[in-house]
Amino acid sequence: MKEIIKDKLLGFAKQHPYGRHSLTRQVTFAMIALVAGIVLLCLILNTLFLGRFYIWDKANVLSASYEKIDAAAQAKSLFSDEFDIEFERMCVNNNLTIMIINPDRRTIVRSSVSDTQTMLKYFLELLLGITDIDEIDDASLIRSGEDFVIQKQKDLRMESDYLVMWGTLSDGKMVIARSALESIHESSNLTNRFLFMIGGIAVIIGAGVASMVTYRITNPILELTELSKRMTELDFDAKYTVSRSYQNEIDFLGEHMNEMSAKLEHTISELKSANNELMLDNEKKTQIDEMRKEFLSNVSHELKTPLALIQGYAEGLLECINDDAESREFYCDVIMDEADKMNQMVKKLLTLNHLEFGDEAVSMERFNLAELVAGVVNASSILIRQSGITVLHDHTVPVYVWADEFKIEEVITNFLSNAIHYAAYEKRIEIFYTFKADCVRLSVFNTGDPIPQEDLDKVWIKFYKVDKARTREYGGSGIGLSIVKAIMDSMNRQCGVCNRDGGVEFWIELDTHCEEAAGIPRISAFDEK
Repeated sequence: MKEIIKDKLLGFAKQHPYGRHSLTRQVTFAMIALVAGIVLLCLILNTLFLGRFYIWDKANVLSASYEKIDAAAQAKSLFSDEFDIEFERMCVNNNLTIMIINPDRRTIVRSSVSDTQTMLKYFLELLLGITDIDEIDDASLIRSGEDFVIQKQKDLRMESDYLVMWGTLSDGKMVIARSALESIHESSNLTNRFLFMIGGIAVIIGAGVASMVTYRITNPILELTELSKRMTELDFDAKYTVSRSYQNEIDFLGEHMNEMSAKLEHTISELKSANNELMLDNEKKTQIDEMRKEFLSNVSHELKTPLALIQGYAEGLLECINDDAESREFYCDVIMDEADKMNQMVKKLLTLNHLEFGDEAVSMERFNLAELVAGVVNASSILIRQSGITVLHDHTVPVYVWADEFKIEEVITNFLSNAIHYAAYEKRIEIFYTFKADCVRLSVFNTGDPIPQEDLDKVWIKFYKVDKARTREYGGSGIGLSIVKAIMDSMNRQCGVCNRDGGVEFWIELDTHCEEAAGIPRISAFDEK
């Protein structure tokens, strides 16, 4: 068994990367030293103090025996059946030889041995040799009471040491008792040999147990060390395996290491994302420069045609190319129409600029959104009829919202104008409401071609046109949806666009109350389908 444990310890030492300085070796050697020290201390204490403790304990037993016998003498029950049992128990259980003698020192009242004469002779020799407590050698005196003395005596005939108690009872009788001390020497030697054998086994077992226990402790620590090493190399895939049966301090440390690894990974990911964003910002800066150039180009392009027309027709009027009144009136109408287009575009740019810089004050008021939508539809009724478009909208049920009524009217006008110009196929426009917990969504749907997926998020950009030829055909400037976005942002509300089956839906959300929205139907061709 020693060889197996030794091989196991050597195996642990070879596997451990820190050699003789490993925690396993240190704890193992400390455990060996502790167990060996405890065993050695027990041997020393057993050799030095076991005999003294035994004598002290026997003196207590003898004193207690005297007290019991004296109590029986006072009660005059030395010859009772009950005391017979008590007397026998004292002698047998405590390994005592007791004799009670009459004051004449010849008559034996009670004895625990059958050879009473020999024992009486021994006791008489003891009493005759010492008649006064002052004559007792201090080295042999163990304890003295008021009526009894306990001393250590050597029986020359038996060549054995005894602890002897003698004294006078309350009724004048004498009691003498002794207990052999030789057994304590044998017990001490036997105990020392037993402790030495057990100590050696305990040292070996303790070393093996300490090695295995510390290995179970250091193995997770080594795992954590490897984990921290991989973390320094920015490898966050390694995780500490936490025991599910029970958890100790190392398991909690492992969990915290896992959390730290995850947070470091997240932080580094954020740093990389931030670095990527910086790169994207540089790219956006380049894109912004390109957009600025494109914006200037778009503005120049949008202004160039009307300015050229105005200039051409104005020069024609100046040179009197056509003298008839009808031609002059036509020339003036063209000039006024083109000037109005430029005026509208400039106004929209100014409006957009004020909205983006927060110069436009928002006046929040409660109004009937359905009534406002109906008014915008009526204002565009001529264009709707000319285009052959069917508009579905129920304005009979009021829909009250909180918003800037003037700005929302502009939003709806832009949505409706956009839907009219892009309506195709069935040429149907639906205006409907979707009610939520604290807001209502106004949607304007028109049948037609869907917006390409890559262009959905770009329709809100100034001068961005999905179909530039179609926009130019009806005279759009590409600013209307940018104004819609800016207005909704000024009121901290959402707007959006999405492709639906058979067309495109633009929507905005406005504040309302749930109880006012209850029971109002949603009007939509999707429900009809």
